[in-house]
This record gives sequence, C-alpha cells and structure tokens, in this order.
Amino acid sequence: MDVFLRVFIEGIRRYFSDIFNSLDAAIIVVTLLVNIAYIFYDFKVLKDFPKLTIILRPLRLITLIRVFHLAHQKRHLEMLTRRMVSGNKRRYKKDGFELDLTYITERIIAMSFPSSGKQSFYRNPIKEVVRFLDTKHQNHYRVYNLCSERAYDAKYFHDRVRRYMIDDHNVPSLSEMVAFSKEVKEWMAQDEENITVIHCKGGKGRTGTMICAYLLASEIFATAEDSLYYFGERRTDKSTSSKFQGIETPSQNRFVGYFAMVKNTYNLTLPPMKKLTMEKIIIYSIQGNGNDLKVQIIMQRKPVFFCSASKNSRIVHDAETDRVIINLSNCPPLYDEVKVKFLSSSDLPKYYDDCPFFFWFHTSFIQNNRLYLSRSELDNPHKPKAWKIYRPEFAVEVYFDDVI
Repeated sequence: MDVFLRVFIEGIRRYFSDIFNSLDAAIIVVTLLVNIAYIFYDFKVLKDFPKLTIILRPLRLITLIRVFHLAHQKRHLEMLTRRMVSGNKRRYKKDGFELDLTYITERIIAMSFPSSGKQSFYRNPIKEVVRFLDTKHQNHYRVYNLCSERAYDAKYFHDRVRRYMIDDHNVPSLSEMVAFSKEVKEWMAQDEENITVIHCKGGKGRTGTMICAYLLASEIFATAEDSLYYFGERRTDKSTSSKFQGIETPSQNRFVGYFAMVKNTYNLTLPPMKKLTMEKIIIYSIQGNGNDLKVQIIMQRKPVFFCSASKNSRIVHDAETDRVIINLSNCPPLYDEVKVKFLSSSDLPKYYDDCPFFFWFHTSFIQNNRLYLSRSELDNPHKPKAWKIYRPEFAVEVYFDDVI
C-alpha cells in the first residue's frame, strides 16, 4: 500500500527514477511471490528444492534492509500523505517546515487541525505547529479552535487557545461572529507583533467564515464578496490545481453576507430580533412525490420542530409544475439563526450533515416573509457531484408569517 500511495502522489516516472524506490518495489514483488508459493503449495514440497532455500535466506536479509529503508522514508511518506489530504490548499514550505498553513494576511493564519496520534500522519502534527509558532511568533500568537467535535490540550500552545464551538459544515451564530471579530481586533491592537491563528478541521469552511468576519470588522474589506474571494485566493495553491479552496457551504457564504450587513448597517451590534413562523415550503424539481420527505427545524443547537407526511404537515405533489408543497402546522416561533434540515427514506444521497440537503438563515434578514434558495444556495445540492440528482431548476422556497 505504501508503494501504491507514493506512486499515486508522485507519479510513476518520478517514483521509479529513484533506484531505492525501484529496489523497494522489486523486493515487495519477490516477497509477495514467495508468500503465494507457500500458500498454494505444501511446505514439504518446498523442502525438495534446496536452491529455493538458498534464495530465501538472503531474501530475509533484503527484507530487513527494506524495513530500515521504509523507516528512513517514513517522514517523506507522511509529508506526501498530508499533501494529498490537504489537496491544493496553500501550504507553508519554508525554513524546514511543511504544514497545511496559510498566511491570509501578515497577521492572520488559517490552518488545518493540529493533530496527534494517528491523525498526525495526514494532518498537521501539533508539535510541528507549536515549533513553527514558537519559532516565528514566540509569545505573540493566539490560537482559535473552531471545532465543536474535537480539541487538544491548550498547554501545547502555552494556554493561548480560545474555542468557539461550531459544528462541521455549519455556521457560527452572528453573536459569535461579532464577539470573535472584536476579540481578535483587541488582541491585535495590544502589540503590532501579535498574530492570530484560526483553524477548524480542514481550515476552510468554519475558519474562512470567521476570518472573513474579521476582515470585514477591521475594514480590510467593505463587502462580503470581496472578503470571500480574497480568503479563497489566499488559501488556494493554483500551481497544483485550479480547485478553489474558499469557504465551503452556501450557508457559510450567506452568513458572511449577514455579517457584512451587521457591520455596515448596525455598526457591529446585532439586528433587532424578528420572530416568524414557517407556514409553507415549496420544493421545485425534486424527484418523486415528496411523501417520504421529513423536515427538521433546529434553533440554538436543539430541534424545535419536526414534520412528515403523517405529522404536522400536509404534502401536496403538483405534477404539472413539478413541485412539492409542504404546508406546515404547529410550527413554533422562530428567531435568530435557524437551520432547516431535510431527511428522506428514499435513495437520495446523503452528504454533509448526513442528510440530502439543508440550509441556514437568520430571521432578521428575511424580507417580505419569503426566502428563495436556488440549487447553488442549498447545502449539499451545491456540490457538482450532486448535480446528477439535483437538476439546475432545483430550489426551495419558504413562506413565513409574523409573530405578533
């Protein structure tokens, strides 16, 4: 497996240009053939072939040499594996460091999760991250862990770690974005040498959302679009691939847009609370009649509503207009950040959040009691690999009523 992995990453010609790699592969093939011989032939038969025994004795020595060679190559293999996992995210490759780490600005760093144990084989080893920060920014860095699902001992980073609990492929609350951006601004203002390091798991989605919030709050950029584009450009290494390594989901992009309005319209204070009830959901161009669909609504990390064909809703399939209408009943008042998650018992593929599709919105920014989201604005259907299932016309439209 190690040979196949390195050939896959380096390419056949480059891998076999090294004589040690060629010898390594040859030893593996010979060892495999001998093992097959022992499996398919009786061991007593092999005793009748003394020449084979003579061959096998030095082979054991060669195998031992290969073990030492692999131990020597371990660091190189780990580095190649980390490159494969990080894809074409811009990496820091200077001064003896090789990390999935990017300077978004001179004082803002985005990186993947600093790991230990088995995970350090394919992600940033935490001790290497510590060595980097202590070498480059000793006593002048603060680390933000945005993962709700994993943590590490803050003592690695001399107890200079802050946490914001954000679920993978989901969004922070606006209050968290405001608090984060103010906190980072204050830290940066204390000393011109201070820098901030932000990470989630891969250092893209949640990390990018919060970094864009800071870029807007500090007035480096005035619009959400500019901050989103800049982060993606900085995080992407176009010399290896054209894949854009920006913020990951439409909902995360949407919340950067919300934050831009919080900054530009409300001067970094939260907008007035707006309470709504959800009355109707229309799904356009979906396969099937929709009777297998279930809808879950989540606020403040807790489910507050659930409906299906037999509970709290009436589902109508309009075949002529190719749409499914879900009329909701008993929906509670909704306010602030709201997540709408669609579940299905059919063969619709599941991606992020273990469901076919979902989206986040904030009630304070709903206009005319209506929200329309196209395929590219829905989490999961936005992914090109899902387009075989979700046609270009696929969309979700939601109608609300005010709570008086």
